[in-house]
Amino acid sequence: MNLAMAMLSLCAGAAAVAGPLDEAKARAHLDAVAAGDLDGLMRDYPDDAYMEWVGGPLDGRYHGKEAIRAVWQKFIAANDGKPRPARFGKAAAYANPKGSSVESKAEYGGKLPLKVLHVLTYREGELTTEVWQIAPALQIEP
Repeated sequence: MNLAMAMLSLCAGAAAVAGPLDEAKARAHLDAVAAGDLDGLMRDYPDDAYMEWVGGPLDGRYHGKEAIRAVWQKFIAANDGKPRPARFGKAAAYANPKGSSVESKAEYGGKLPLKVLHVLTYREGELTTEVWQIAPALQIEP
């Protein structure tokens, strides 16, 4: 019983540490999307990151930092390199000692307005997997 309590305590402690840091990183990432800040967008991806872009002209699966960089360059160019007005819903974070996922809804303005469901997965502080789900009927609650 003591071993089980110790393991539960260890898991709970690690989750509490991982969540807020990754939530802050996720918010900085989404702010970089809105700003069209390529360096800010690329900051947390490791070389072997994955991105699943679902819907729209950039639909596809991308593996590796350079492939993801090319997608973001196209996204930024589609709005003439200008920032996009953005509105974000409340983020939800799910964490355990192996990593955390942050889910957020967003509405981006610009030349082609979009509503997007984001799921960002962090392991050891790096953005290892990102899902960008275009969702036209998405409702954004503050």
